[in-house]
Amino acid sequence: MHARSLWKFSAARFSLKAILFLFLCLMAAQPSRAKPDNAKSERIQEALSEVVSSEKIPGMVAAIVDAEDLIAIAAAGVRKTGSKALLEDNDLMHIGSCTKAMTATLLARFVDEGVITWESTLIEIFPEYRNKIHPDYHQITLWQLLTHRSGLPANARDWWAHRRMELKARRQTIMLENMKEAPSGKPGAFLYSNLGYMIAGCMAEKLSKTSWEILMKNYLFDPAGMKSAGFGPPGKPNQVDQPWGHVKKGGQWQARQFDNAEALGPAGRVHCTLEDWGKFIALQLPAKKTPLLDRKSLGKLIKPKDGDYAAGWKVGERSWAEGVTLSHSGSNTMWYAVVWVAPELNRAFIVATNSKDDKSASICDKMIGKLIVIDKGE
Repeated sequence: MHARSLWKFSAARFSLKAILFLFLCLMAAQPSRAKPDNAKSERIQEALSEVVSSEKIPGMVAAIVDAEDLIAIAAAGVRKTGSKALLEDNDLMHIGSCTKAMTATLLARFVDEGVITWESTLIEIFPEYRNKIHPDYHQITLWQLLTHRSGLPANARDWWAHRRMELKARRQTIMLENMKEAPSGKPGAFLYSNLGYMIAGCMAEKLSKTSWEILMKNYLFDPAGMKSAGFGPPGKPNQVDQPWGHVKKGGQWQARQFDNAEALGPAGRVHCTLEDWGKFIALQLPAKKTPLLDRKSLGKLIKPKDGDYAAGWKVGERSWAEGVTLSHSGSNTMWYAVVWVAPELNRAFIVATNSKDDKSASICDKMIGKLIVIDKGE
């Protein structure tokens, strides 16, 4: 080998070694990720096992998180009734309408980038539909859609319509079909609307020419490190590699591997592990440092103009939280999930069950209460 070439090769090898050494030093200098608190996780496990047994539900997962880490997590029960596959704490859980806060955060990123404003109107984004949408809908804003103050009804007449149509076009077609007539409610007044969130998603799709699903991955899941996040029923079809949802019929739980129609996605079709959900929820904890959104933009999402509902969050106050709380629940009628965030405590408490009946809300709320007690060490 020529002397100069040999020198270059040796220098290159030295540079690579130097870079590797520097990388290892930097990695060693970084604080390692804290492991979940074993004592608290064991207490959660005991509480979950008691709840699953006494309430006779298929399974449940619960977790406590702060701005940076998963503090404690556990699971109890089975992935599917009749199977021996145990529910695990890193299994995928369907979070239903808790998806809404994620969609609102996606739109907040669009606002930060100057692509749209909170006061952008429907007709500004879709001028071509001026003569196809009822005039009372022309001036509804993005913020009204995200805060359920658009006057739109709770749901589309048929979420499953036009299933052979490309997804973005399908959502726009459903939007048009449900906005021909006058609003169900008075714009400005609160009326919870899954349809409104789908339409907010349509705005993002129109501006980006990209589906809401891809936008969520690129703008939220990947930057937040939510590798498990996806859409629809978890797991492979007809397999028990992940939990199934359950409905109760004739007093018995029946497993279903099913979900809302794809068109409803922006309102409630996300699944993920509780650890990854915690990474998103942590954005609302003041101690969280994130490049996703600045604190002012995140604050906008949790400040109701009127009432107690902001953008994907119900806002209140609780003594145990020493101030403001953020909460939301979600269900696709086969799963139930709930989250409570206490910013002043730098804590969030999460519970999800792979079943849904008329007792699910109270069961999950009681488990949230147990998490709060466990976190306090009481």
